[in-house]
Amino acid sequence: MKFPPFIHKTIFLIIAAACLIPVIEPPFALFLGIVIAQLIGHPYEKYNPKATGLLLKISVVGLGFGMNAVEAAQAGKQGILFTVVSISFTFLVGLTVGRLMTINKKTTILISTGTAICGGSAIAAVAPVIEAKQSDISVSLATVFILNSIALLIFPPIGNWLQLSQSQFGMWAAIAIHDTSSVVGAAHKFGAQALQIATTVKLERALWIIPVSFIMALAFRSNKNKIKIPWFVLFFVMAMFVNTFLPQLHQIDRILVFAAKRGLTLTLFLIGAGLTRNAMKSVSFRPMVLGVLLWILISVSSLAVILHIVR
Repeated sequence: MKFPPFIHKTIFLIIAAACLIPVIEPPFALFLGIVIAQLIGHPYEKYNPKATGLLLKISVVGLGFGMNAVEAAQAGKQGILFTVVSISFTFLVGLTVGRLMTINKKTTILISTGTAICGGSAIAAVAPVIEAKQSDISVSLATVFILNSIALLIFPPIGNWLQLSQSQFGMWAAIAIHDTSSVVGAAHKFGAQALQIATTVKLERALWIIPVSFIMALAFRSNKNKIKIPWFVLFFVMAMFVNTFLPQLHQIDRILVFAAKRGLTLTLFLIGAGLTRNAMKSVSFRPMVLGVLLWILISVSSLAVILHIVR
């Protein structure tokens, strides 16, 4: 739609502010963002990656104030085997299929990394290590974000249809959904226990950015770029310890958790708004096919295992 720039910005900011109201659920915020992106575009598009990244980190840390460290450790222990196997399996399949489809090697690595670990965060960490071009990064991010948005919308209904338990859904979401934001959004929609398990297991997976980045640095003989360590994971753990061992702060904890959930809703709106027409056009056919194949593979295989092991 053709409006003066200030009207575009005003509409965008009003809807963004509305996402802070408790009546707007995370999936609907994502939907609003996608609609805005298609109708009027994103007036602050160049700031979107930094804004979503910062908001996500703050929101995840805030959610930690609503979680129990002992229960989270048990959930993380249960998910570690899934993490190791699924990451290794996804990388192996991704690199093999990418070579067979003659997709650019660095694009293949970035899509495989995003699928295996934690979406855009993993891509952003690995890209400078392998000296990926901006075109490789854009295609990989767009592919992952599009699939991420779809997962956020369809996973909770599928979980309900399959009558998954809170533990099963939390584990499945953490393994099969790319970005932490969508994992938390989907799990939050499904239930409180699913949210705790999903967030813990997903952040455990996020730590794999570090060894994977080191391996990539060795493979590409690159030591010029620093590896990005996800320090917010440490703050998340600290927040859990505060909530668990300082019960006198529970009133403050509840306020922080509420603010974090609204921050997450705004994050999802911004992610949806980032899926502009230009972003959609940047995704070529073969990388998207690779992303879809990997996503379906990890979703179906992890669900099959979880249904037999997790109760």
